[in-house]
Amino acid sequence: MKSKPHIAIVGATGAVGIEMIKTLEKRKFPVGQLTLLASARSAGKKLKFHGKPITVRELTKDSFAGVDIALFSAGGDISREFARIAVKAGCVVVDNSSAFRQDDSVPLVVPEINAADIRRHKGIIANPNCTTAITLMALYPLHQRFGVKRIFASSYQAVSGTGAKAIEELERQVKQVVKGQPVTKEVYPHQIAFNVLPHVDSFLSTGYTKEEMKMENEGRKIMHHPKFRASVTCVRVPVYRAHSVAVSAEFVKPVSVKAALAVLRKAPGLDVVDNPAAKEYPLPLYAAEQYNCQVGRLRQDCALDNGLCFWVAGDQLLKGAALNAVQIAEELLKL
Repeated sequence: MKSKPHIAIVGATGAVGIEMIKTLEKRKFPVGQLTLLASARSAGKKLKFHGKPITVRELTKDSFAGVDIALFSAGGDISREFARIAVKAGCVVVDNSSAFRQDDSVPLVVPEINAADIRRHKGIIANPNCTTAITLMALYPLHQRFGVKRIFASSYQAVSGTGAKAIEELERQVKQVVKGQPVTKEVYPHQIAFNVLPHVDSFLSTGYTKEEMKMENEGRKIMHHPKFRASVTCVRVPVYRAHSVAVSAEFVKPVSVKAALAVLRKAPGLDVVDNPAAKEYPLPLYAAEQYNCQVGRLRQDCALDNGLCFWVAGDQLLKGAALNAVQIAEELLKL
């Protein structure tokens, strides 16, 4: 890999694309050239990188000539259509969609956990689901020390995980409720303002949603733990940014709060915020726009053998998407 690679961002005008640009800049990634790609309707827009405007181009099959690394965040359909075209053009694709996550030939990577898997890529590397990534930032260090068997978890997912229109919907509905006006819905099937929806992604025949099963399926692949089990309820909450997850985990070895805290305080990309007496615990409001995830509310699980409860929060646009993708690109520079 070149020391200053040509980077392309596919879906550059979307919420994650914007964060990818900011993250490349903030982390001083050695970008030789930056190409911004999006749909025809977004082509011509200008976005700034290091203070200089870059014109967004329309994504076509010819967009990847000379590109070294392409960060994709334009949805699964676009990834399925263009990722392999990019690879044929000599590009390494870091894909933020679910299109390739369960493909055995595609590494699924959280760099703090399984960066070594990047070495076996065949042109495409997958970014995990945002809720899975945030949860594993706290769970994996504990797994290394105590051996996780299974978890029961509930997520509290911000509306920005759905996209810009969902943020607008929450803002609009809050104003409508406050003014006593009828509430209008476009993005979600029910009112999200002053409400929570136990429904993220589409339902499967089992009654779980696709989002809920990602924790088990992706967790197994990332942690190299084929017997890992996860029963999850994913919930959309009226929060603008940053996801939170309540986890009850059962381990093979006995675990204490003291021993768990010692492990978590050494974990990369994770801040321990755990002082209930001072009312200090992870909050999405403070995890937003932060690179590190936060973990707290640690306690012995009173319903599981060798069990531990904890609460983890993280910015799903960053560690759950843009930051993780840029970290993978940073790892590619080392190869």
